[in-house]
Amino acid sequence: MLTALIDYESGNLHSAQKAFERMAAELPNEEVIVTSDPDVLRRADRLVLPGDGAFPACKAALVEKTGLYEALLEAVEADAKPFLGICVGMQMMASFGHEYQTTPGLNWIAGDIRPIKPTDPRLKVPHMGWNDLVITGAHPVLAGLKNGDHAYFVHSYHFVLQDVTQRLAHVDYGGEISAFVSSGTRIGMQFHPEKSQSTGLRLISNFLNWRP
Repeated sequence: MLTALIDYESGNLHSAQKAFERMAAELPNEEVIVTSDPDVLRRADRLVLPGDGAFPACKAALVEKTGLYEALLEAVEADAKPFLGICVGMQMMASFGHEYQTTPGLNWIAGDIRPIKPTDPRLKVPHMGWNDLVITGAHPVLAGLKNGDHAYFVHSYHFVLQDVTQRLAHVDYGGEISAFVSSGTRIGMQFHPEKSQSTGLRLISNFLNWRP
C-alpha cells in the first residue's frame, strides 16, 4: 500500500514524512513517499495533503504544478481514494477561502474558511499551541481517541461548515473551532498530527489502516 504525501512547496514536509514513515513501519507492506509527480498520485492508494501558509498561495501552488491538481481530483473524486488534508490542506477541502481574497477551494465539504474571532479578548490569533479535542462523531480514524486528548494547532483561519454533522471534532478557543471534518473517503485535520505526539501518531496509524 502506497501513501503519497503531496509536495506542492507549501512548507516543510520533513516532520510529516517522518511521522508517517514511523507508523507505516509498524504495518506490513506499507510505503510512504513525498511526491509532486501526478503519475505517483494516480497509482497511490492514499493521499495526504499537508499545508502551511495562506490559502490563496497554497491553492495557486497546487494549480501551478503541472498536472498535479488534475491528478488529485482524479484520485480523490473519480477513484475515491482515501484522502487526508492537514492544516491548510484541510482548509482546501472547503468551498471558498477568505484569506486576503476570496479563493475557490476544492469544494469537497460545503463551507468557508474565515478568520478566527475569539469571543474572549484575552485569546490571541493565531491560535497556536495545544488544545483539547471535543469529539462529537464517530469515524475509524478517530478510533481510540477520547474527549480531552491534546492536539497541536497553528492557524489564524478556521473552517465554518454549512453542515455541522460533517464536523466530527472541535476545540474551544473563544468559540468552536473545527478540528476534524469528514465526507465519504475524505477527512481533514486542522491540527498537525505529526506534532501532536501520541494523539497524532494514533490518528496517522488509524488513517493508514482505514479501508473505506
